[in-house]
Amino acid sequence: MGETLILGVGNVLLSDDGAGVYAMRRLRESVPGLISVRYIDAGTLSFMLAPDFEDVTNLIVFDAADLKSQPGTVACFINNEMDDFLYAGSRSVHEVGLSDIMDFSRLLDSIPPNRALIGIQPDVVDWGEFPSEAVAEAIPRAVAIARNLVEVWSLPPLLPSNPSGVSLHVQP
Repeated sequence: MGETLILGVGNVLLSDDGAGVYAMRRLRESVPGLISVRYIDAGTLSFMLAPDFEDVTNLIVFDAADLKSQPGTVACFINNEMDDFLYAGSRSVHEVGLSDIMDFSRLLDSIPPNRALIGIQPDVVDWGEFPSEAVAEAIPRAVAIARNLVEVWSLPPLLPSNPSGVSLHVQP
């Protein structure tokens, strides 16, 4: 099962660029006290985050992302889909991008086996302390996806097949 790290990426002073931080905060507020879950406001990212990936089994990243869609669109990229999206050629507007942090984690052999990027298509990236209406309406959808991932990734593994024929039923 392991620890889950949830990152909120973005600059909350640039309207929709802060979508990741807003979503991370909403998740933390809506599901307080989750066991083995850490939340980090990653701001505009830094290599200083790499040690936070050590001993993490599950990583969920919220961020504003260019999904080539309507503002407020939410998309979830899991494991290899996340890697493909990050390395598809689009660069982060931040000095250090998420792909850079993931590369650094790979070098340290601390890449989380379960990882997801939940992207929200921004509408307004300009000075402002609040998200646009489209992004504000998208945040609950992004949070619901993250809650589902946390739940699924927290489940114990399924029992292996039983080739020996030993009964796996528990008597009351």
